[in-house]
Amino acid sequence: MIYLDHAATTRPCPEALAAMADAQERCWGNPSAIYGPGRQAKALLESARRTVAGALNASPGEILFTSGGTESDVQALFTAARWGAAQGRRHLVSTRIEHHAVLRTLSALQERGFSVTLLGVDEKGRVDPADAAAALTPDTCLLSVMTANNEVGTIQPVAELGALCRQRKVLFHTDAVQAAGHLPLDVQAQNIDLLSLSAHKFHGPRGAGALYVRRGVEAANVLFGGGQERGHRPGTENLPAIAGMAAALRRAVETMSRDAARTGALRDRLATALLAIPGAALNGDPERRLPGHLNVSFAGLSAETLLLLLDERGICASAGAACSAGALEPSHVLLAMGQPPARARSALRLTLDASNTEEEVDTAAAVIAGLVETLRKNHF
Repeated sequence: MIYLDHAATTRPCPEALAAMADAQERCWGNPSAIYGPGRQAKALLESARRTVAGALNASPGEILFTSGGTESDVQALFTAARWGAAQGRRHLVSTRIEHHAVLRTLSALQERGFSVTLLGVDEKGRVDPADAAAALTPDTCLLSVMTANNEVGTIQPVAELGALCRQRKVLFHTDAVQAAGHLPLDVQAQNIDLLSLSAHKFHGPRGAGALYVRRGVEAANVLFGGGQERGHRPGTENLPAIAGMAAALRRAVETMSRDAARTGALRDRLATALLAIPGAALNGDPERRLPGHLNVSFAGLSAETLLLLLDERGICASAGAACSAGALEPSHVLLAMGQPPARARSALRLTLDASNTEEEVDTAAAVIAGLVETLRKNHF
């Protein structure tokens, strides 16, 4: 098997697996209990919180543990909405290329009386800070822009957007699910008020995530129950997954520069081969993008067909689109970038990792080139 879908999920690293096993065996107590096993579990929980905070240049008290990126996004947006409503401000600004966790939460908030403005992007998938500045009004309480796009990998001008929001006294949220562990993140330098991340995108376990909430902003609850996570995220903490997330994030930060260089070189090797195929076109920013992301359209072909044939040959990839009700819909990201539906439907997302090899890249490129040629000969 050749795995080229690391943006979807990653294999847990040895450090994460070891931390999870240790938590299960040694720290099996409930972190909310006051007796010995509970205190031991609580100590591990807070150690993980310090690790996540350190990776973001935050304080441990600003980190809430969640079940993953979706929950973190939902809680971040509801937090900003409540913060704004308390001041009589009910306008939210985001972009057309956000993850559905953000877009559908914005729709839910619209049903609750908030107004929403979605910014467009350029042909490379990048938000213009001038457009963001023009969209902010005295009624705006939030700007939410992802750090890097999950489909094309384009990196947004987060620090500039954060500075704009700080100047205008608007909360700034960034969905950093694709970026955490792959790009340096600094909530202080980048003027970030709310940040979402998910462990399984940087070789941690599924089912664990975190939300950074800047001190002075009160997190809004989206779940109700006990008093865990300072009363803002009830339910007994998933300590093994949290410990695995912290171990994976620590490793990712330590190896980030080396891994990014290796991954970027592998991606460029694959890009050179695929873009030599007639009718192939790169989607996204060729320079300002995540090191492992490569999104390529093949004119006249269906990504769905390519994916099925790649799977038969042991190559795991994905389309630049979401499968809905059995039909491959054009990617909302590529459409927002101004691409026609046919090009959006023909896009493959290939996302690499430092664990991939040159042999895997060359094999995948040769297989894709052969499939494209065969499909075109057969008029698919």
